[in-house]
Amino acid sequence: MGLYAGMDLHSQNTFVGILEKGSMRRVYQKRIPNDMPHLLYEIEPFREELEGIVVESTFNWYWLVDGLMDAGYRCVHLANPSAMKQYEGLKHVDDKHDAFWLAQMLSLGILPQGYIYPKEERPIRDLLRKRSYLVRQRTSNILSLQSMIERQTGQRVSSNVLKKITEEKIKELFKEDHLVLSAMANMLTMRALDQQIRIIEKTVKNSIKLRKEFECLLTVTGIGDILALTIMLEVGDIRRFEKVGNFSSYCRCVSSTRISNGKSKGKGNSKNGNRYLAWAFIEAATISRRYNERLNRFYQRKAAKKNGIVATKALSNKLARACYYVMRDQVPFKEEMLAP
Repeated sequence: MGLYAGMDLHSQNTFVGILEKGSMRRVYQKRIPNDMPHLLYEIEPFREELEGIVVESTFNWYWLVDGLMDAGYRCVHLANPSAMKQYEGLKHVDDKHDAFWLAQMLSLGILPQGYIYPKEERPIRDLLRKRSYLVRQRTSNILSLQSMIERQTGQRVSSNVLKKITEEKIKELFKEDHLVLSAMANMLTMRALDQQIRIIEKTVKNSIKLRKEFECLLTVTGIGDILALTIMLEVGDIRRFEKVGNFSSYCRCVSSTRISNGKSKGKGNSKNGNRYLAWAFIEAATISRRYNERLNRFYQRKAAKKNGIVATKALSNKLARACYYVMRDQVPFKEEMLAP
C-alpha cells in the first residue's frame, strides 16, 4: 500500500505527516527544523513507498520543493491554500492535523493544487515582480506629492509633470522650508526608483525573450515589451487553463460576490489567483484606453454607471479574456476578441 506525505511548512520548521493510502493509518509524524539535509534524512526510510508528497504553498516554499525534487522525489505537489477550506465545525486544528489533512486530500485525488513554476525562470520572474513593486512605490510618491501641491497651493499638477519636476520648481511652489524638504523627499525617492526600474528592465530584456506563443501579446493595445514579459513569466503554460473563465479568474478579474436567490450572501476568496497578473492587466487597461477609442468608450460608459476603479477593472477583464485567446491560439489581437 502506497504512502502519502503532507508537509505543513512554517518559517522555522515543517511538520511532516505520512499516512497509508486506503486505511489512512498514520505511520510517521514529526516536527522538523527547516534544514534540507535533516528533512531528507527523516523521510529517507519511506522513499520507495512514497507515492506523493504535498507541500503547502506558503511564502517560503521554493527551497523545500526544489530540495525534494533535486533529491529525486518526482511526486512532489504544491497545495493551493486559497482554494482549500477545512470543515468549520472542527474544534481543534493544529499543525499535525493540517499535515495529515494535506496528505489525505492528495491520496484521495481531491487536492487543489498550485502550479510549480519552472525553477530556471523563477529568478527572472521574481525580478519583474520586484519591478512591479517599485513601480507601485513610485506611483505612491507621485500621488503623495500631487496631493501635497494641491493641498498647499490649490493647483492640480499632472503625474507626467511631476515625474520631471525639479528642485527649483519645488522651491517655487513651496515657500516654507519644511514643505520643501518634504517635497524633495518625494522627488529624490522617485528618481532613485526610476533608476532601479530602468536597470531591471534593461537586465530583463537582455536575459529573456518572448517565447513564440506569447509574441502576439505585443499586438494588444496597452501591452509593451515589459508587460508582455511579465504576463509570459506569470502564466508559464497557457494550456493549464482549460477555459477563458479559468484564466480571467486566475488574473483576479472575476467578481468574488456570492449570490443566492438574487441576494448577496457575502464574498468569496478575492485573494485566490495571481496578484501580479491582476496588476499587469490593470496597467494594460489604463494605457489601452488612451489609445483605443472603442476601449475608451467602454471605460467611459462603465465609469458613468459606477466609478473609475470599477471601470478599469472591467476593462482589465476584457483584455485578460482577449489575451487568453491570443496566447492559446497564437494569433494577433483583433477588436472582435473583445466581448460586448
